[in-house]
Amino acid sequence: MSNLLSGLGKFGLGNLEEMKLFEEEEKKEAPGKTVNKVPEEEEFLFDKSFDCVVCDAKFTERVLRANKARLLGVDTDLRPRHEHIDVSKYDVISCPYCGYTALSRYYVKLPPTLVKLIKANISDAYIRRDDNPSVYSYDYAFERYQLCLANAIVRRAKDSEKAYICLKISWILRGMGENLDQSDAEYKEKLKEIKEQERGFSKHAYDGFSKARQSEDFPLCRMDEATLDYLLAVLAISFNQPDVASRLISGILTSHSAKSSLKEKARDLKDKLKEVKGK
Repeated sequence: MSNLLSGLGKFGLGNLEEMKLFEEEEKKEAPGKTVNKVPEEEEFLFDKSFDCVVCDAKFTERVLRANKARLLGVDTDLRPRHEHIDVSKYDVISCPYCGYTALSRYYVKLPPTLVKLIKANISDAYIRRDDNPSVYSYDYAFERYQLCLANAIVRRAKDSEKAYICLKISWILRGMGENLDQSDAEYKEKLKEIKEQERGFSKHAYDGFSKARQSEDFPLCRMDEATLDYLLAVLAISFNQPDVASRLISGILTSHSAKSSLKEKARDLKDKLKEVKGK
């Protein structure tokens, strides 16, 4: 049986087609029993206005509300984990008109020479997307990060910035893998492909940060020397470079400036390295 109000769409009132004829009696909870509502991802976000630093257009982006998401912990490669939301999905600012895209911390005024490079290599061929979802899927976030990386390459960003973008893309891919539907018949194949992509971007991050450490001044991407060395040690273990990892860990443990919490992580990493060498 069709809905009572089906057909209202022809009047532009399709949103009213599912209205109920009679209100249902509200169910009351038993006294003393409370139900904790799980917040929707959208509740952590709001629309923020931006002026494009390349084409001067005004646009809005979905950004994280300050102090809204609760930090649960951090992965060994410094990926933060928050309750009910993956905040990494919302760290890219992208102009829908000209395609200029950057991480939020790097979305700043550009000199005319770089604006010219972006317009010639990005904007002139950019096809505007009209989709503007209130909540980003991992696929959507991944595409925005790819555009972010392309822009960074075009405007000749520092190696540290490009490495950081690659690191964050690896985090996005990890989240994508963690949220795959395990009942999907192609789950194992999809997960394998995502993990291979994640590893590829992690390797680019490792190579880029290693290069930046030799040529750029600290802090790099807001990381001091000890923090970057810890990250490099984690990645070095992943890419079967135990000697490099051992040297970096030793430097952290003997550093006078490294925080005690970071030294504790370095000790844990040292134990992990021993396990890896023992295999």
